[in-house]
Amino acid sequence: MMKQFLRWLILGGTLFFVAKALKDNWVGVTTIRIDAAGWAILAIATGVTLLAHTWAGWIWTWVLRDLNQPVPSIPFIQAYLKTNIAKYLPGNVWHYYGRIMAAKNANISGGIATISVLLEPLLMAAAALIIVVLFGSQLAVTQTNLALQILQFVILFVILCGIHPWFLNPVIRLLYRLKNKKSLNSNQSPVTINLERYPFRPLLGEVGFLGLRSLGFILTMLAIYPINFSQFPLLFGGFSIAWLLGLVVPGAPGGIGVFEATAIALLQNRFPSAVVISAIALYRLISILAETSGAALAWLDERLVKISN
Repeated sequence: MMKQFLRWLILGGTLFFVAKALKDNWVGVTTIRIDAAGWAILAIATGVTLLAHTWAGWIWTWVLRDLNQPVPSIPFIQAYLKTNIAKYLPGNVWHYYGRIMAAKNANISGGIATISVLLEPLLMAAAALIIVVLFGSQLAVTQTNLALQILQFVILFVILCGIHPWFLNPVIRLLYRLKNKKSLNSNQSPVTINLERYPFRPLLGEVGFLGLRSLGFILTMLAIYPINFSQFPLLFGGFSIAWLLGLVVPGAPGGIGVFEATAIALLQNRFPSAVVISAIALYRLISILAETSGAALAWLDERLVKISN
């Protein structure tokens, strides 16, 4: 009950902050106009965001291969895209559940499927922190922010160590034994699940995923406001911090509210508030459109393959 109350409190608080920011800057927001070139840039931003989600699905296959599961890429990318939209459902876990079921339907054990899905947010968090450490310094102007940067380094170090096979494999084996303790009898031996090497490739892939997501947001800003190339690192860092908090803060399906509130708080002093609010609202629509399009295209591709066979 307390956990559920906390989730609703966080979601309500962030949505209130976003609503107040929109109310305070409503006049400025209504004056923003998008010309033909801006609409073209928004279309490109949608395509880049869709590419990011497709890329993330491919990274999932890399994780499975690191767990000794040589899976085909296209069916698993399709499964990833079809389940991605489920993250907006209450609970923020149904996209993970869908991927576990898709992997089990492909004859992958439930333990390996679960581990592969649990590794994804860890790798994404590490990738986001890498970008924040590289580009977030432009947001730091006070000693408090300097302390926050140090904390970011510490958290990044802990996560990078935590996904090393030396630390991760004992945790994987423990979780697998606990999960299958009741189902194994004396004549069965538990399946060994090991990450045989450090997941460098998936980690770098997730950095690319965050880079594409950030680029989609920057293009959205560019569609309504002129941006200098020198401001790109600032936007990369600000977006990554907001996206990371939307990922890890509970009670926000798809990061709705948390992402918007954080991005507004970080960027409104560097760009006109009305521009920031408009860009964030547009990018949320672009993200949902890209995810919906990805799910629809994956479903259509599966249908066409079945018909052709």
